[in-house]
Amino acid sequence: MPRQPMTCQFDLFSAPQRGKTAGTPQWPELPEETRQALTVLIVRLFVDHAKCGHASQQKEAGHDA
Repeated sequence: MPRQPMTCQFDLFSAPQRGKTAGTPQWPELPEETRQALTVLIVRLFVDHAKCGHASQQKEAGHDA
């Protein structure tokens, strides 16, 4: 008898018509600690991206002079 999986993993690359993947949970359905951790990671991503853009703008401006 095949073993039944205990958890579902999101399959980001399958065709949507397969219907075997778990649905994406909505934000309010996530545990509070998960929402807090994701918020910290998203803010870090934005800040790091903004720093990268700012640094490249300074570098390009330096070449103009």
